[in-house]
Amino acid sequence: MSNSIADLRHNYTLQQLHESDVDPDPIRQFQRWLDEAIAAQLPEPNAMTLATATSTGIPSARIVLLKGLDARGFVFYTNYESRKGRELDANPQAGLVFLWTVLERQVRVEGRVEKVAAAETDAYFYSRPVESRLGAWTSDQSRVIPNREVLEQRFVALKSTYENQDIPRPPHWGGYRVIPHQIEFWQGRPSRLHDRLRYRLDNSHWLIERLAP
Repeated sequence: MSNSIADLRHNYTLQQLHESDVDPDPIRQFQRWLDEAIAAQLPEPNAMTLATATSTGIPSARIVLLKGLDARGFVFYTNYESRKGRELDANPQAGLVFLWTVLERQVRVEGRVEKVAAAETDAYFYSRPVESRLGAWTSDQSRVIPNREVLEQRFVALKSTYENQDIPRPPHWGGYRVIPHQIEFWQGRPSRLHDRLRYRLDNSHWLIERLAP
C-alpha cells in the first residue's frame, strides 16, 4: 500500500461549539443540528449507529435510521426478533452515534430503551411503502437462511396473498424509543482540540459539561 491508514488525517476547521451557543435542552439542540444536516443535503442525515449488548455485556452495533424524535427520545423501528431486538429485550440500554462528516460533527446518545406504543407503531407502519410492509413479513431478520432465493420467493408469495388487501403489521415488528440520560455534541476543531459538550440528566435537569477532547 502506498498510503498507510495511520497517515490518514484531516484537520477540522469549519466551526466551534461554545456553551453560550447551545440550547439548554439537548433534544432541541439535536433537532437544530439535524435540521442543518438536512439543509446541507447530506446523504442519510438520519442514519445512526445503534449499539446494544447482551445481558453478559457482549456488544454489537449496526446502522439504523432515526424515524421519530420528540421530548421523549429517539425512535427507530425493527424486527423484535432480530439480534438487536433480542439484546434489547435482555438488556434495555443502548447507545446511538450520529456522524455528519461534512459538517465535522458527531452526536452520542446513551439511554434506556422501551418499546413504542402499538398505536404509534401502527401509524408509522401504515405510512410505509407497500414493499417495505411486505418486507417486514418476508424477513426473519438475523436468522440464517440457505440462499437469496428463499427471500425472493417468500416476498412474491406474500405479495400475491395480500394483493388488493391491507397488509397488517407483523406482531414481531415495531418501534423502540431510546430515552436519553446523556447526550454529547462533538464539533471538530484544529489540532485535535475538539469541542465536546455533554448534557447529563441530573434530578430531571440537564447539566451541560465540557469534556476534554
